[in-house]
Amino acid sequence: MRILLDESLPRPLGSALTGHEVSTVQAESWASLSNGVLLRQAAGKFDVVLTADRNIEFQQNLAALPVAVVVLIAESNRLESVEPLIPQVLEALKALRPKTLIRVGA
Repeated sequence: MRILLDESLPRPLGSALTGHEVSTVQAESWASLSNGVLLRQAAGKFDVVLTADRNIEFQQNLAALPVAVVVLIAESNRLESVEPLIPQVLEALKALRPKTLIRVGA
């Protein structure tokens, strides 16, 4: 699966997503894009956007895009807070469908 890490998450998190092709918003030169533009850009190149932005589902019409969104819910967006969620993320990716949003974590 092709995964885009949003700039709200630490870049080293990508190496924990074994078995998947991972890129970052920064690597794609999309760091300054608004969520709506970012999701439209990602839809053409990625299957999933992984983010810590809990408001994204209320700001965007996710059903209109052919990309899934996974929101990590943790104490903070620091690596030590989100890395323990990786097993749940990897499990969720197995059944994830386009145009869906799921929350992983507390």
